[in-house]
Amino acid sequence: MKQTLTTTFTTLINSGNKFFNIKIIIYSILLVFALTFQLHAQNLNIEITENTKTPFLLGKIDKTGLQSDNYKTWFTKNYEDYKPNLELINSFASKLKAYNITLFMGTWCGDSKKQVPRLYKVLEACNFPMNQLTVVAVSRQAHMYKQSPLHEEAGLNIHRVPAVIFYKNGKEVNRIVEHPVQSFEVDIQNITTTNTYKPNYQIAATVDKILKKKGVKGLKKKRKKLLKKYKETVTSMHELNTYGRILYGTNHIDEAIAVFKLNTELFPNEPRSYMSLANTLGVTGQKEKAIKVLEKAIKLHPKNDGLKQNLDVIKSN
Repeated sequence: MKQTLTTTFTTLINSGNKFFNIKIIIYSILLVFALTFQLHAQNLNIEITENTKTPFLLGKIDKTGLQSDNYKTWFTKNYEDYKPNLELINSFASKLKAYNITLFMGTWCGDSKKQVPRLYKVLEACNFPMNQLTVVAVSRQAHMYKQSPLHEEAGLNIHRVPAVIFYKNGKEVNRIVEHPVQSFEVDIQNITTTNTYKPNYQIAATVDKILKKKGVKGLKKKRKKLLKKYKETVTSMHELNTYGRILYGTNHIDEAIAVFKLNTELFPNEPRSYMSLANTLGVTGQKEKAIKVLEKAIKLHPKNDGLKQNLDVIKSN
């Protein structure tokens, strides 16, 4: 916008007409503002209807988009049904105004449909300044799964939605991942006071930090410690599996393979963990390694037809 205004002023100044009507200058400036506002409005609440079974919002959105025809049924119901804890809200409402919040969600996602209306209800009860809330709807389509057109999610480890990120003075303070640990009121009170809050999916957050700081080699070095720490606390292979899928989808292939390998060690009794690793190896041209992974898995799970079918597919390609 600044560049557009500068161009407009430059054109007017260089016109050479000393008696240029001041009304034209004012009109030109107002036109630039109007066009900029219109472009911004056009990029808000974009709905995807082609090549999808059901429509979904994509990119930056606001409450108006969530109250539009295809989303208002679940948004309104979950918004109206939720009764905020006003006593707790009063304890942190003023503190919360010092934060900026970025929310990543999917209008196709069950957890987002349930939790996002509740979050709006809590924020409004806090009189939170909505110009400090940025909401980004991510895609459900395979080629850009949990990504947005402008990639606001890049580098933020958005593997589960909704993800509510709290910023203070430009730095991330904490986040709520997929759903509150207790409730939005309890969780936000912690984040804005003691900030001892630990969001869901700690293993994905830990692995992400290791990969960003030390890369795949660093993750391999930390393997034994991670297995010891999380072997009994991670309850589902999907915690890392989804994270690995995001890595693969954003072209971090080596990192995805390393994560899938770790997942097979965390969940050796889960055939799907081996399938994720083998399929990733297979589609990246590492056919022999993929075959070895599946043959090992079949020895552990000789009655699993899915593994055998997976092996036949990889061998035939």
